[in-house]
Amino acid sequence: MATAVWKKIAAGEIDPVYLLTGLEQHIFDSTIKRLKKALPDLDDASVIRFDLEETPVEVVIEEADTLPFLEDRKLIIAGNASFLKASDKNKEKVTHDLAQLEIWLKNPSPTAVVVFVAPYEKLDARKRITKLMREQATVIEAERLQGKDLFTWIQQEAGSKGARISADDAEVLVKMAGDDLLGLSSEIMKMATYLNGEGEITKAVIESLVPRTPEMDVFRLTDAYVTGKVAETIAIYHDLLRNGEEPIMLTSLIAGHIRLMFHVAALRKKGYQQQQIAKTLNVHPYRVKLMMENRSVPSEKRLLVILQNLASIDYKLKSTSGKRERLLELFFMESLR
Repeated sequence: MATAVWKKIAAGEIDPVYLLTGLEQHIFDSTIKRLKKALPDLDDASVIRFDLEETPVEVVIEEADTLPFLEDRKLIIAGNASFLKASDKNKEKVTHDLAQLEIWLKNPSPTAVVVFVAPYEKLDARKRITKLMREQATVIEAERLQGKDLFTWIQQEAGSKGARISADDAEVLVKMAGDDLLGLSSEIMKMATYLNGEGEITKAVIESLVPRTPEMDVFRLTDAYVTGKVAETIAIYHDLLRNGEEPIMLTSLIAGHIRLMFHVAALRKKGYQQQQIAKTLNVHPYRVKLMMENRSVPSEKRLLVILQNLASIDYKLKSTSGKRERLLELFFMESLR
């Protein structure tokens, strides 16, 4: 886990080679920030960046083996280590001397800290270089957090900014701002600043300071609609219209959410668990969790009817020049019987 490695870095236990892999950019940024802070007397000139889609890895090795100027160690960031994933010969711009990298990994430079960044969901575990990198480097899997882990991270992030937040209110924050760690970190910083670095981030603070994204409001709108809360559905819809959202775009987002509900229900019926469903549909497990916990979700048959009706609404919206807003509003007012 990233937190265990971060504790070692903060204690001055810095390894010569790191491998950061996964999709959470915030974890990459936080790790590099912590390394910069932990390395004594490190200035910007001693932080060197390479793009491995443009530069051969042997150039990185040569730089790592070159003695730093005035500092004990330099920090090298080698991004886009695509040679660790399944290769696509047609897209590769440079050829890497992986044999040289293998030799170097077994005896890395003592005067450099090299961070290989592989921002990909999966690496090719069959490759010799991937196996060796995992053996020789300190690996941080920047996986998307979910459930209690996500809420715990939010509480820790708030604490690092001098604020507090309960697990329940952390869930409110995720519902409003999404689950991207970089975006959540930014919103937590904003709220902590509002609280002058002390106090509690409550639901009221979140609702007053965190802007809702159209996608999150559509999530709320669709959830209200399928549970038969007509008044709430119409209220959210009018809020979206006041914010400049177009009925055609909203129809598309709602249809996407309904399709996701249908697929979650179908896979659940086949015995799939939350994690399996999320992986199969390539969506965050937290969204799947909310749908699985919602006992008011209509049957698969009814969801297909809603999708057919939305397709009809979409056609009318694209072929009429009248008041388009009214078409979708009438759709929301229909009963879900």
